[in-house]
Amino acid sequence: MSEAKDFRDLINKQRKVGDEQFQADSKERLKKISQTKIKTTMIGALSAFEKGFGFLMGLDEDGNSTGKSLSPEEQHMRDVYEQVRNEVLDLGNNQIRNLFTELELYDVKWNRYHMTLPVMPQGPEENNE
Repeated sequence: MSEAKDFRDLINKQRKVGDEQFQADSKERLKKISQTKIKTTMIGALSAFEKGFGFLMGLDEDGNSTGKSLSPEEQHMRDVYEQVRNEVLDLGNNQIRNLFTELELYDVKWNRYHMTLPVMPQGPEENNE
């Protein structure tokens, strides 16, 4: 009887360790996904700004450098843009760090992907004679 209890205790202990590891992995997964989404938002916004206002900084309609030397006004606009760009990226990175700090206060469990397949009853095969 003692062997069965020991075995049950061992199984329960392993299950608990597995659940704790799953929660830790779930939190790391959420952190990674959240970080990617925030960075994508920041980079996408900066890219849209470059496409829309790039002509002021000597960029073409795709936001790429034209290769021409910049006028003093274009250089000034590029300098201002670079300063604003750095501030935007710094703010975004601060928000990522704040999100990670906040997530430490939560238990996270990924519900995974679920799919329910319908089971359709089949009748006897028809005889086609």
